[in-house]
Amino acid sequence: MSERSIVYFTRDLSAEGLRRAYEKIGGVLTGKIGVKLHTGEPHGPNIIPAAWVKHLLQSEPVLKDAVIVETNTYYEGDRYTTEQHRNTLRVNGWDFCPVDIMDADGTVTLPIEGGKLMKEMSHGSHMLDYDSLLVLTHFKGHVMGGFGGSNKNIGIGCADGRIGKKWIHTRSGSDDMWSIAEEELMERISESSKATVSYFAPHIAYVNVMRNMSVSCDCEGVAAQPVVTPNVGILASLDLLAVDQACVDLVYAMKPEQNHALVERIETRHGLRQLSAMKELGLGSDQYTLIDLDNGECELSPQDAVRDVVPFQAE
Repeated sequence: MSERSIVYFTRDLSAEGLRRAYEKIGGVLTGKIGVKLHTGEPHGPNIIPAAWVKHLLQSEPVLKDAVIVETNTYYEGDRYTTEQHRNTLRVNGWDFCPVDIMDADGTVTLPIEGGKLMKEMSHGSHMLDYDSLLVLTHFKGHVMGGFGGSNKNIGIGCADGRIGKKWIHTRSGSDDMWSIAEEELMERISESSKATVSYFAPHIAYVNVMRNMSVSCDCEGVAAQPVVTPNVGILASLDLLAVDQACVDLVYAMKPEQNHALVERIETRHGLRQLSAMKELGLGSDQYTLIDLDNGECELSPQDAVRDVVPFQAE
């Protein structure tokens, strides 16, 4: 893709702001819709508020029968088994609509077009039950990926907990489950995303919420590092690479005293390789136009978008 993709942006970090961002890209969603969220470890302080998602699903007619979709974790914890996962969902307030643990009843493999490291990915078998996918992502740092955007949400989050996530994280024959790291990990995450995008395209859309951006992923729950990066806003696009690229650009457009922690996390984990790997796989364009939903849908630069961000204050 060589044309400039559209990324919509609002500073309105609220249920209504989420709905407005979704409206710009939701028209491609048809049939049975899955909403891919990272629903978080128990009492995770930084996840997208469940009340925002409830408002979105209940206010948009096409989403009235949508189902939140997740998969079990590779690591042992409170989302390792389906039973544990369902208890965590209740704890975190994801009980206002159906939630499908897609690997609860087995797996299915889908091809990775153009994959160099992997030729297929193992997913929860229920993924094939859906016609469309809304990728609703809390953008933040990540202990291994550098940052977690839409690419990580589907690349790791749609892989099943026992097979697919192992293919991404563990070198064959290794006793270290996290033996694949740095640039190879970014490439494997992106190749996994390719399988999901190819399956759903063109009925797939992306929303990234840049709020409570710890350097830690939501998989760290209450142990996540304190948030020091300012809140920014909500971005929406039909282009996977463009929406993650825009979020990274917004982080880098901040002042050093605002972005130093998140930039350090991204760069020390080789996180920018996610972006170049997505481009190589044809998962979108890194050239985009940022459209300001707060001011007449005019074009906006990343620098202007973050010009007035304020130091983070816990809610």
